[in-house]
Amino acid sequence: MTVGVLRSVRPRRVAVLSVHTSPLEQPGTGDAGGMNVYVVETSKRLAQLGVEVEVFTRATSSDLPPVCDLAPGVTVRHLTAGPFEGMSKEDLPSQLCALTSGLLRVEAQHEAGYFDVVHSHYWLSGQVGWLATERWGVPLVHTAHTLAKVKNRALAEGDTPEPLRRVVGEEQVIAAADSLVANTAQEARDLVHLYGADVERVVTVAPGVDLEHFRPGEASAARTRLGVPPDAVLLLFVGRLQPLKAPDVLLHAAQRLLEQDPALAGRLQVAVVGGLSGTGYDHPTYLQDLAAKLDVTVRFEPPAGPDRLRDWYVAADLVAVPSHNESFGLVALEAQACGTPVVAARVGGLLTTVRDGASGLLVDGHGTEAWAAALRHGLERRAELSRGAVAHASHYSWGRTAQGLLGAYRDVLSPATLAATS
Repeated sequence: MTVGVLRSVRPRRVAVLSVHTSPLEQPGTGDAGGMNVYVVETSKRLAQLGVEVEVFTRATSSDLPPVCDLAPGVTVRHLTAGPFEGMSKEDLPSQLCALTSGLLRVEAQHEAGYFDVVHSHYWLSGQVGWLATERWGVPLVHTAHTLAKVKNRALAEGDTPEPLRRVVGEEQVIAAADSLVANTAQEARDLVHLYGADVERVVTVAPGVDLEHFRPGEASAARTRLGVPPDAVLLLFVGRLQPLKAPDVLLHAAQRLLEQDPALAGRLQVAVVGGLSGTGYDHPTYLQDLAAKLDVTVRFEPPAGPDRLRDWYVAADLVAVPSHNESFGLVALEAQACGTPVVAARVGGLLTTVRDGASGLLVDGHGTEAWAAALRHGLERRAELSRGAVAHASHYSWGRTAQGLLGAYRDVLSPATLAATS
């Protein structure tokens, strides 16, 4: 069998590591965000392509079963490591040995060579995967999702830098991985220039969006379901409430819009959909206090499931993504798929996710004047940008992402391993 034929063979089983946050958790609060959606959606699509996927994560409750099915062909395994509750991801480095031990025990129950590839997500999973793959003799594919050195270069005022242990941990995983999957070309450059990654081991595979679910709809019907007045000018923020995501930027810009256009009084509304995360817990009422101080009407909503989240996107006039850093920006893509233009910070993956001037607008910096001007411009061009948003989002799908991952897995599998799977 030639190498060309061998590369057409897909891996049988992939161990997906997401140890610090479970794919079963609701995105939008705590440590659950776009990465959780990524793991769920790519795992399901890989299973549809004929690859068995087992997702390993840490058990956060004694009520969780050791094993459960996420979707046909996708199993979630809960590893016991440390106390079930009260541990943040900052505490998890102390549990890496326990997590690795739990992973190795699961694999030991199967025949040798049960998993063909390990795909780790975030540096903590990478540390676990690094040891497991050396023990099993299989390739390690790693997706960082966020990088400490990038985050530390773009900290929000008063935010806490990522610690040295994470920087070192990332450097180790990046050096050890057989393949590094970057979400965007910018992330690929960061891996090479900031971490010294071998450019030959870096592959760019864009995340996707569920285009069947996140699609344009009737705004008036969505507003009725949400209790939003039909004549409201609705600005939407979706995401975890922490300085990194900068929801305060939207509130300040909304106040400036009201000052510039008194006719918006009584109509301009801001909706914030998400829960506390990270250093946001240090000042849990900060945004509510800021809204009262600025005298801006803000509706605070908890993280929303897919159906209600689509209603929010469809109901909004604009979606704001003012993050100080985003490795990709899944919220921006979901909003555009629903036909809602995005005003986003010109940082990281948002340069890819938002097509500036066509599907939304990118803003330099986080100054109030610049953001107010961009929001005003976005409202004036909403109809045009809405059409561009749908067109831009149509180029992204989770099926395409899964195909890209499958290619990355094939590239690191040896001919002998692939021959054994045929």
